[in-house]
Amino acid sequence: MKKTTLFILVIGLIKISSAAAFEVQHHFDVSIGPFDAANAQFAYTLNPVTYGVNSRVQTNGVFNTLYPFKANYATTGKIKKEKFETASYHYDSQSRFNKRSKELVYDDNGRPLYRLSTKNGKQKKGSVDTTIDSTDTTDLQTIFAKLAKQYNDVRFCDARMQVFDGKKRFDVIFKDEGKEELLPQKGLPYSGTAVKCSIYIDKLGDKGDDLLWEMTSDRPIYFWMMEDEKTRKPFIAKIMIEDTPLGRLEALAQKIEIKD
Repeated sequence: MKKTTLFILVIGLIKISSAAAFEVQHHFDVSIGPFDAANAQFAYTLNPVTYGVNSRVQTNGVFNTLYPFKANYATTGKIKKEKFETASYHYDSQSRFNKRSKELVYDDNGRPLYRLSTKNGKQKKGSVDTTIDSTDTTDLQTIFAKLAKQYNDVRFCDARMQVFDGKKRFDVIFKDEGKEELLPQKGLPYSGTAVKCSIYIDKLGDKGDDLLWEMTSDRPIYFWMMEDEKTRKPFIAKIMIEDTPLGRLEALAQKIEIKD
């Protein structure tokens, strides 16, 4: 399974509002099967014309011994007449055997020009696949900013958005699953009425050995959104994949920090 894609999804499902400049930080505990698997942080800033998304994840405990992994992700962009345009994307990660980084360089319209990647100290510049139509596509982290704005405007999850990473294009499909009572459970300090949504990845016929794509083809990722009582800003309380090769995955919000 590609840990980078999975953890982007796990820590990226979060809501933002466009009323004024502010920052929201989320702190998650992630479990996979019997393992207390990881800690993840997700922070975003938004004002009427720009946005930023920063994420961090690190495995811990026994899971870290079996599958050591840590990564940082950062996206910045512009908002032009309600349209989100990526300006920069960077990630760096380290697993047991590999240390990687990747940077996508974009033009003024949010389309990727080329890729800079490093693996274990060796850097290379990669070209963008110009045979793939990248119109109205963006990076994966920006997808969640776009969904967040939509949810803030209409309080509904349904959406289909396109991602292009310079090598392949795929669709990310969100579906509104209705309201549901989020019951108290160990490790989750939030309960009450929540809006349940799902996310599904359509790889558009692409074939490969990425287990996440296969897993989400018939096992969507579910997430539950609630509103902060003081600020009325929505946040993600829980994320779940019912079945993975290692068991159920749950990401539970431990603390929400909102800065105006």
